[in-house]
Amino acid sequence: MTDSTPVHDDGRALGHRPSRTLPFRTELERQLRRRRTHVALGFLAILPGILAIAFAVGGASSDAGTPGLVELATRGGVNFTVFALLMSVGFLLIVVVALFFGDSVASEASWSSLRYLLAIPVPRSRLLLQKAAVSATLSALALLVLVVSALALGTMLYGTDPLVNPFGDSLPYGTAVLRLLISLGYIAVNLTWIAGLAMLLSVVTDAPLGAVGGTVMVSILVQILDQITALGTLRDYLPGHFSFGWTRALSMTIDWHDITVGSFSALAYASAFAVLAWILFSRKDITS
Repeated sequence: MTDSTPVHDDGRALGHRPSRTLPFRTELERQLRRRRTHVALGFLAILPGILAIAFAVGGASSDAGTPGLVELATRGGVNFTVFALLMSVGFLLIVVVALFFGDSVASEASWSSLRYLLAIPVPRSRLLLQKAAVSATLSALALLVLVVSALALGTMLYGTDPLVNPFGDSLPYGTAVLRLLISLGYIAVNLTWIAGLAMLLSVVTDAPLGAVGGTVMVSILVQILDQITALGTLRDYLPGHFSFGWTRALSMTIDWHDITVGSFSALAYASAFAVLAWILFSRKDITS
């Protein structure tokens, strides 16, 4: 008895279209239903509330008449949002992005479902692309959840006062919100190297915790190296050296140097990690 299913010359069944496998919407809905997505987005949504409670309980302090960082944070909704970002960019957002990207492929391997996905068949390149697209969407959503909740709560509690920095410069509320959008764009771009590294580790290991934890550990190591002044200009080549370049968009006149160089650096590292991830995954022997 022979299989009479009509096939193409390359072995594909007639009517099979690789571009229609693993639809973006289906994968996004699947990831949105996961507990880790609920926890990550939920924590970012309540973080501004936690900060506001801490401000109310602890109060603000300043030295020698100079307003402290916490005192500045309570001078208007935009200041509060900037403070929330300052507290999140260096670690929390890195963990969230590492979680979404590092868990993307490794989780399928840990559930022993990766080989079944590829047997549908979903082309390996498309699987990586769709996983990366969904992870990027969730990461962008996480960043928006943090900023929108912080801006809404901060404006409600502290008003629409101008954005004020420690040097006394100020920007009107409307202008500050527009500048904040530029900062968000830069933060998203700067986190791409984290996304690329997490995706690379996700295809290398079958353990999601290893991919996520490895990415976070590398980011911590990079931050430690960045603090070693003896390295001099070598620090400029570290992927996270310009992670706080987004603050340049909040000055009276935007300083585009750090924003431009930081964006190029992050995208270059992200591209290198992504290409390496694709090469390794295309050659990997899938057994789980």
